[in-house]
Amino acid sequence: MSRATRDRVWDAVPLHPQHADDHSDHPLDLSHLDAATEAQVLARLLSRDFDAWSEAASRVGHCAKPIRLHGMSQTVDARTGEVLSSFSSADSSIGVLHVRCGNRRAADCPSCSRVYAADTFHMIRAGVVGGKGVPDTVSENPLVFATLTAPSFGPVHGTRDGRRCRPFTPKGQNRVCAHGRPTVCHGRHGDEDELLGQPLCRDCYDYESHLVWQWWAPELWRRFTIDLRRSLARHVGVPEARLPQLVTVQYTKVAEYQQRGIVHFHALIRLDGPKTVEGFAAAPAGMTAALLAVLVEQAAAGVSFEAPPLHEDDLARRLRFGAQLDARPIATARRTDDPDRALTPEQVAGYLAKYATKSATDSTNTDSPHARRLRATIAAVTDRIHTDARAEGIPVRENPYGLLFKWRHMLGFRGHFSTKSRRYSTTLGQLRRRRVRYERALAAAHREGRTLDVRDIDDLLTDDAEETTLVIGHWTYAGTGWDTDGDTELAKAAAARAREYAQERAANRNEKN
Repeated sequence: MSRATRDRVWDAVPLHPQHADDHSDHPLDLSHLDAATEAQVLARLLSRDFDAWSEAASRVGHCAKPIRLHGMSQTVDARTGEVLSSFSSADSSIGVLHVRCGNRRAADCPSCSRVYAADTFHMIRAGVVGGKGVPDTVSENPLVFATLTAPSFGPVHGTRDGRRCRPFTPKGQNRVCAHGRPTVCHGRHGDEDELLGQPLCRDCYDYESHLVWQWWAPELWRRFTIDLRRSLARHVGVPEARLPQLVTVQYTKVAEYQQRGIVHFHALIRLDGPKTVEGFAAAPAGMTAALLAVLVEQAAAGVSFEAPPLHEDDLARRLRFGAQLDARPIATARRTDDPDRALTPEQVAGYLAKYATKSATDSTNTDSPHARRLRATIAAVTDRIHTDARAEGIPVRENPYGLLFKWRHMLGFRGHFSTKSRRYSTTLGQLRRRRVRYERALAAAHREGRTLDVRDIDDLLTDDAEETTLVIGHWTYAGTGWDTDGDTELAKAAAARAREYAQERAANRNEKN
């Protein structure tokens, strides 16, 4: 791409003010564009409707794959029926309405992924220190940060904290496997090493058991939460049915892919007092984070699930979590990554929430030989399931693995990326509704030529605020994505620049603190 074109692109992308006049120090990474896409970018930048396109892109936060809609909507006073305002896509400068795709995967849409990660961050943080409708007294309840991993299905390459990967073999095993490959590795792998997570021998690795565990991991988690409540009831000395009258377990968890393509769970688990309408009651005396950590480890180590076989000739498997279980009481007096540095509870909550939500943007290498072998195994398993179903005249959906192929892009994991108990904190839906309220109020203030009073924002965003208007719309689907690949690349560049600007501001705030 020429310097002139790059500078024009630069002008279209949001910048930190202090760098606005210095293009050379912060060049845009557009070297990956082919000639056709570069021509599309240039055509958009020189088009007469570039300003209209830029405004439409900014309204959806430079989403990479926005949904295009045709239609109209009206804002109506709920009490009088008066039409307060109306909007039609035909009246817009580009003749179509764009809305965010809402995809949480950074590889698909960096912009919407950032919003999803931010919402998850605030949801988790509110359950630690309060806010977003959660009282700050919740920070006084016992809290544990737990990591539950998958078992081993064969040796893989790892960083081992800078040590040699696998210098020894277990007693009684050979240094060469049955397929003639070494079972040891003396290398020291860096974080960017392509061997990380790859099996030492893919023919020895138990891919079918890997997929079965991945498929039933959500069930293992569900059983873990049940066993944890049962263990807590036994410790308190009451029947399980009476436990909510004394103490309740609240949690939030996220699933993160390990480099070998299998998920493990990070969870914040909290003990609250008796179940109430409002929730968030103080934990009873004697309930401590140390006690909760012990119960979490016991429940995770003891939970199991008898998984059905993949096919008639397959074996049944008893699934468990891996041996690398970790449950740590959360101490708000010292920072987890820097014990010598004192930290406030709010900062600790922010650190933990960032750690727990990092998998909103991080993922495993889905194009590695190991990942391709996993997908090939899924294809082979599902082909056999479909063949057997046709031969026996049984619907595929009746097979417990009948929908496995649908989740091949997730390497067989069918669970939600993040889940939480009902009373852990606020919900993603509530956060999104508050954002919509704020955007409507801001748009109304702009139309009326007034400034939105920040002192009224908290009252405006409360979930129990009475809705005085209704939005009635009639919309039809017109397509997904921008018109050209060049438009998509421009949107991604703008989203990347906004992300870098936000990260720079956060770094500056941290330096001041």
